[in-house]
Amino acid sequence: MTLPALIASDVDGTLLGDHDAVTPRTRNAVRAAVTSGTTFILATGRPPRWVQPLVDDLGFAPMAVCANGAVIYDSATDRVVSARTLPVDALAELAEIATRVIPDAGLAVERIGVSAHDTATPQFISSPGYEHAWLNPDNTEVSIEDLLSAPAIKLLIRKAGARSDDMAAALAKHVGSQGAITYSTNNGLIEIVPHGITKASGVEEIAGPLGISLDDVVAFGDMPNDVPMLVRAGHGVAMGNAHPEVLAVANEVTTSNTDDGVARVLERWWL
Repeated sequence: MTLPALIASDVDGTLLGDHDAVTPRTRNAVRAAVTSGTTFILATGRPPRWVQPLVDDLGFAPMAVCANGAVIYDSATDRVVSARTLPVDALAELAEIATRVIPDAGLAVERIGVSAHDTATPQFISSPGYEHAWLNPDNTEVSIEDLLSAPAIKLLIRKAGARSDDMAAALAKHVGSQGAITYSTNNGLIEIVPHGITKASGVEEIAGPLGISLDDVVAFGDMPNDVPMLVRAGHGVAMGNAHPEVLAVANEVTTSNTDDGVARVLERWWL
């Protein structure tokens, strides 16, 4: 493609290298693009409160598509620009489907306040016995009734020892327009966001007001939650470590996240 007007990058397994950090080479490539006037944004399954370490690594504060498209977050001002939520009735229906289709699954939800660090709003809420897929010190454990009592930007379904691929396939037979199924790890964790919401819709929400077409976007990703974004972008790049579903739709496959795969592509234009 010609010089991209916007770069959209997934975070875990994509932008971050060893030790869950942005490498100097990748940081230099991103900063060269930004210095030239190209817009750089994050597109992640992470909630806004997990964006600050990326700001520190990059040395600037990009806009971020969070929660797989459900939240647009301005990291420079710590402001939630927009949020799409699953209403209480949809949450209840999805929870019933999840516990019926995947016995012994734990449930959790992500809620959102006006900022990433809104202490008035407990943001990660889990059912009793929920087993985290990764370290999460933010957890508030409540009853199922309380878990489903308020709108949420996403519902998490977790079963330790299961494969997310298999869980997604089983749930897809039962979840219709109640929500959109996706996952960013294959270790037994499914995320459901509002129907029609994807990283692609989030990127478009940021790009549109800037007058940027998705045809002028280069997007990077490694897991199924990145597929819509790579399909819609003018140039979709899969990491060398990417899931087969991502490799199948990409315009290009770069090296892995631990081998500066993002930088190797950006350096063609900016370094």
